[in-house]
Amino acid sequence: MLDLALKGKRGYWGWLIFLLVIMGIGLGCYIYQFQEGLKITGMSRDVSWGFYIAQFTYLVGIAAGGVMVALPCYLHDYKAFGRITVLGEFLAIAAVVMCLLFIFVDLGNPVRIMNVIMYPTPNSILFWDMIVLNGYLFLNILIGWNVLSAERKGLHHPGWVTPLIYLSIPWAFSIHTVTAFLYAGLPGRHFWLTAIMAARFLSSAFAAGPALLILLCLIVRKVSKFDPGKEQIRTLGGIVAYAMIINVFFVLLEFFTAFYSQIPGHMHGLIFLFKGLDGHTQLVPWMWTATVFAALALILLIIPATRRKEDTLAVACVAVFISTWIDKGLGLVIAGFTPNPFNRVFDYWPTMPELFIAIGVWATGFFVLTILYKIVISVKEEIAA
Repeated sequence: MLDLALKGKRGYWGWLIFLLVIMGIGLGCYIYQFQEGLKITGMSRDVSWGFYIAQFTYLVGIAAGGVMVALPCYLHDYKAFGRITVLGEFLAIAAVVMCLLFIFVDLGNPVRIMNVIMYPTPNSILFWDMIVLNGYLFLNILIGWNVLSAERKGLHHPGWVTPLIYLSIPWAFSIHTVTAFLYAGLPGRHFWLTAIMAARFLSSAFAAGPALLILLCLIVRKVSKFDPGKEQIRTLGGIVAYAMIINVFFVLLEFFTAFYSQIPGHMHGLIFLFKGLDGHTQLVPWMWTATVFAALALILLIIPATRRKEDTLAVACVAVFISTWIDKGLGLVIAGFTPNPFNRVFDYWPTMPELFIAIGVWATGFFVLTILYKIVISVKEEIAA
């Protein structure tokens, strides 16, 4: 089926060339980083995780969000989702590819990534994160490709794929749970030391992942003859609504626990994000922007009339994506390092090379996603014809 990706209109090739240019710029900046080291980034001894890890954390959620399509389709036999399940699985593939690339560029020397394989340490969360991410990537490649191939032939997918499908569902939960443990397992970082970190991660994932899938379905309908379906998009809208409500509720729980208990370590991170700490207010406008978009998303998603109308649903999905991207990205990562163990605040902001490398990784992910979606759309149109 790969030959289907080699056939397309001018707009398709123009989009791929545009992504290749962005990828080339990102690669050039990465070569510069490789030669000079991580000193060209905004990271330091006090803020050792930055924009790269923020994107990695967010994209793990996008990958895990695909299970909200697979679970109803395969476990509950919700046949309507059969039209878009492969789209969700291929979105997960692109997201995991970006996750792995962000880990790759975050390492000063990429050869260090082999240490996890050559010197496995099962008591390390990073070791298990490598296992679940790569396992989830291969599961989605095997499942998505074989299901689509069988659909093209008018057959049911092979029997050996079924156990992999059932395995992929709890595996999707595991990738974001293990990622949450990377944060919650660090006792010296009060902002991350919370028992509901994994729950927060999953709720935001189940909001952001389906929200992005809705937007992609609307784009697919516009640029091709394949219609993912109104019922499918409406059902996904309901999933996003409930997940976003739970996500905001969990954030409010963190505020209550921190400020009612008056434990300084838990309060400092939230104060830093929403008010500023010791005169450092760089992230304050961003967090209030995330709050506004979260409120807008909730209003549009809770009201049935606006949630069922695709135009306003698209606006709500964009709001969910922006809100969770800020909150779960730089907000989550930087607040965990603030203040440092000496109770001092050090600013962090990504440098231009850092941003261009990150944009290059995103372009790589969308390049992979475009090719995979082109194959899916071509098969769907072929079947319809």
